[in-house]
Amino acid sequence: MSEIKFGTSGWRALYHVDFTLANVRIVCQAIADEVRRSPRAENGVVIGYDVRFMGRDFAAAAAEVLAGNGIRVLLNDRHVPTPVISHAIVQNGLAGGINFTASHNPYEYNGIKYSPESGGPALPEATTRIEQGIEALRKRGEVKRMTLEQARKDGMVQSFQPREAYFEQIDGLVRTGELRKLGEKRIAVDCKHAVAQGYLDRFLSRHSVRVHALNEEPDPYFGHEHPEPSAGHIDKLQKYVADHEDVAIGLACDGDADRFGIVDEDGAFVEPNIVLALLLDYLAESRGWTGGVARSVATTHLLDRVAAARGMKLHETPVGFKYIGDLLTRGEIVFGGEESAGLTIEGHLPEKDGILACLLVAEMVAALNKPLRQLQAELFERHGRVLDRRDGVRLTAEMEQRLPEKLANPPAEIAGAAVTRIDRTDGTKLFLGEEEWILLRKSGTEPLVRLYAEATSAPRLDELIRACRAWLEA
Repeated sequence: MSEIKFGTSGWRALYHVDFTLANVRIVCQAIADEVRRSPRAENGVVIGYDVRFMGRDFAAAAAEVLAGNGIRVLLNDRHVPTPVISHAIVQNGLAGGINFTASHNPYEYNGIKYSPESGGPALPEATTRIEQGIEALRKRGEVKRMTLEQARKDGMVQSFQPREAYFEQIDGLVRTGELRKLGEKRIAVDCKHAVAQGYLDRFLSRHSVRVHALNEEPDPYFGHEHPEPSAGHIDKLQKYVADHEDVAIGLACDGDADRFGIVDEDGAFVEPNIVLALLLDYLAESRGWTGGVARSVATTHLLDRVAAARGMKLHETPVGFKYIGDLLTRGEIVFGGEESAGLTIEGHLPEKDGILACLLVAEMVAALNKPLRQLQAELFERHGRVLDRRDGVRLTAEMEQRLPEKLANPPAEIAGAAVTRIDRTDGTKLFLGEEEWILLRKSGTEPLVRLYAEATSAPRLDELIRACRAWLEA
């Protein structure tokens, strides 16, 4: 049995290998022990699940464990997005929440996302305590449980429907009046057979936007496609938008709706880093923002340029939205973004929200009455052209053994450019002058090095990736 570890956003594992009811109960007992440390423990927790296999059963098992530990539970009646769980925690002053989801991972996986009273992802000190608790529980096997029937009878578990309260929150953040400027134009929404259905499409329809929804029917197989709204995984949305001249934009979310995917009116996929920079520029202008901006070490420095031009302080964090969320909770930022299609803003949650991100992009396109390709061109004119890419290098046993020494002693030059600075905030980030950089991060779950690179042209980006791969493989 594998060791249960919480990554950048919870624990994920394969069905019937490690993700089993027995292991779920142990993890939830360790979470219950953590919840009892909260001053809000008496307020209880919220529990939800996505469309994956046995989601309702896992959520019921979690409710039995939490109730068995004397912790009240608000149990969702249907599948629910992660940002909605986060909102329920904050709005109801709860001690935390659990969502059963493997986010953008394929259907063979499930996972547990645990959020404390802040509503954001748990910070490392909390997940370390949970992991230690799991190991101790595995040795003594002591899990407290109450049957769901008894828990409901005793009032320890109550059914919960959070959508309307979440919609009220979004109504206060999105300028829905701007959406009406779309007129007869439509928005195409790819629900990915997941939890965005009934949220993203319904919110737009409520505000008089003409919507065409694709992949609406919830499906634990996600329509036999990958539930990540990234290039290569939203072909149907791209084709639909390209084939219909009356569609202004295409929007998509991942399996638990915390990530966004954007398609321009010509069917072209728009990289998340570009979306983040466009939104920061638009929101700072339209909302009059002057506060801080946060991005992870792997996210585009185009955000730095936009922030600098507007006199906004830039915060760089390790990879993992929990660090950005913590800055939002402490009031140090008004905008936070991560290259893996994560975003939040002032007045919202310390958790990434793909639904909100999609709605803000729709507002921007409607308000400015310009396609995203034009907005991107204008952004590059103001701040310079920046392109980025993420790649990966699979490690052999020999390469993995040599990796620590290689990263400790990186080359002085890559692809003809001198390494001018090294940043080890999270991984090894090599700066090549002022406009280019490469980040190398070892995966914590598989023999893989993730490569992130940024340059001013596509050929140069290719050159940097090739040179870095060759160095790692040599």
